[in-house]
Amino acid sequence: MMKKYHIAFLCCALVFCGLDYLWLEHVAKDFYRSQLGDLLGHVDMAAAALFYLIYIFGVVVFSVRPALKSGNFFKAMVYGALLGMVAYGTYDLSNLATIKGWSRQLALVDIVWGMFATSMAATTGFVGASWFK
Repeated sequence: MMKKYHIAFLCCALVFCGLDYLWLEHVAKDFYRSQLGDLLGHVDMAAAALFYLIYIFGVVVFSVRPALKSGNFFKAMVYGALLGMVAYGTYDLSNLATIKGWSRQLALVDIVWGMFATSMAATTGFVGASWFK
């Protein structure tokens, strides 16, 4: 059973990190730059890596694991989207409440992005782990 979760973690990590890279470096780079301006700084790669490890662990525990237990593909997708909404919503709405210059548009776009990326990662983790019985 542990092998399933390791495979799920790897699948989730590949998809989430890949999607996030494409989103942040190509698709929405100019949007974030225009929204955040001077708030953007040097990326702390150690902190980013730690975020990805913790977040993917959460995706596996709270989205993939329940879906595997029920054998329900749709559950992985929905639980992933819900986790993305909670996690990204917490981050973006806290920033909206406390950081001058954090816009509603930025919060909305980022929350929707988090829902999509987390849902895709959870679904891929479910599919990858399901192949190994």
